[in-house]
Amino acid sequence: MSRDATPRDSRERAQLSLSTVEAAVGVILVLGALGTFAAGVPDADRERADLNALADDASTVLAGEDPRHAGATRLAEVARSETAFEREADSLRRRVADVLPENVLFEVRTPHGTVGARPPDGVAVGVATVPTQYGDVTIRVWFA
Repeated sequence: MSRDATPRDSRERAQLSLSTVEAAVGVILVLGALGTFAAGVPDADRERADLNALADDASTVLAGEDPRHAGATRLAEVARSETAFEREADSLRRRVADVLPENVLFEVRTPHGTVGARPPDGVAVGVATVPTQYGDVTIRVWFA
């Protein structure tokens, strides 16, 4: 056999140590994790998502409550007529304040009026709308 035809000794081949490969992969993973933490995430989207969840929760509670006088639900009652809204506005304001956490302000809009405060400009606002047979009732919430 010629010299080229003989198999090469395994000691002559260049091999990369497995521990070296593992160390390199570990360094890449650690640097990737550090880069993710350093970049961070924007808070505004999370705050808005939290507010939307609070508005949805409040609307679900109110939409499921029995009316105090007439209508299918409490929200349908306040959307029914201007007289019904005026009669129930204070009660609705108290009930919404009871449902939401203390650090959350609100505005409830019906076809016949609004209870609560207007949100200031530039703050994140969560919104939920409940359709009733008399029109939509919209709940807007924001952090105080």
